[in-house]
Amino acid sequence: MSTSSTRPLARPSVAVAPWKDWLTLTKPEITFLVTISSLAGFILASSDGVDGWTLFWAMVGIPMTSAGGCALNQVLEVEYDASMKRTANRPLPTGRIDLNHAKWFSFGLMAAGVGILCPLTNPLTGVLAAATVALYIWVYTPMKRKSSWNTLIGTIPGALPVLGGWTAASGSFGAGGWALFGVLLCWQMPHFFALAWMYRKDYGESPFLMLPSTDTNGDRTARQMIGFTVTMIVCSVIPVFIGLSGWAYLAGSLILGTWFMTHVGRFWFTRSVQHARAVLKASVMYIPLLLTAIIVDRLLFVL
Repeated sequence: MSTSSTRPLARPSVAVAPWKDWLTLTKPEITFLVTISSLAGFILASSDGVDGWTLFWAMVGIPMTSAGGCALNQVLEVEYDASMKRTANRPLPTGRIDLNHAKWFSFGLMAAGVGILCPLTNPLTGVLAAATVALYIWVYTPMKRKSSWNTLIGTIPGALPVLGGWTAASGSFGAGGWALFGVLLCWQMPHFFALAWMYRKDYGESPFLMLPSTDTNGDRTARQMIGFTVTMIVCSVIPVFIGLSGWAYLAGSLILGTWFMTHVGRFWFTRSVQHARAVLKASVMYIPLLLTAIIVDRLLFVL
């Protein structure tokens, strides 16, 4: 879709402070999760202690690149966002932010983020950040309108930031980084399916092909949520068995996984919007709590 010729559809909107509109353009909820997941990767890779300056620049560059990708995604999907109730009041569909300004804002964030990561952490982390945005924008974004497999494909750029945190600390890939990558990849499936189930009517009337909007009784949706949650729990305990974490983390990760599975199990039995919302809320809490388990384990057994 050409961003130069497309103009957003004007819609009634509530008054919003300009800075909040620009913040909304970066999808702060996603950027926050990117930040803490990359922090988890960095801490787990820092077996000899945390390099404060490298951590600082990683926590600036990775979220900045992600925020730019989120903004560009909204530039490319402005017409589709305007057609859905859930997204119609975003800054671009309502015209509160000019489309061209948003485009250059997104390019600036991405360029600055990669420009920080390459010299101040290491080139591998910068390449991973750039690859994350490329997959998100040029693979996942168009696939949302072509196949319901888009959610699974979208988990790859969604999980790469945790691997970026690992490489920022270590300068290379490692088993622990791939284990966390698996956690983030699997975690996204129940997270996004819960959201799509809540808004399946809205998605059903849009050009986006999301599984819950076509899965009438929810069997396929629920099965995949269960399967990916089980796999997520398995991936979450791998760091213990490869010597990167201790028993405090093992206990924490199993407790969190069981708690998450409880919510997914309730959705399995009811297929209700209420329990889908509970899965969504649990998923948003899961990653920060898993990071807390990693930090507590490091304080008890490493530092």
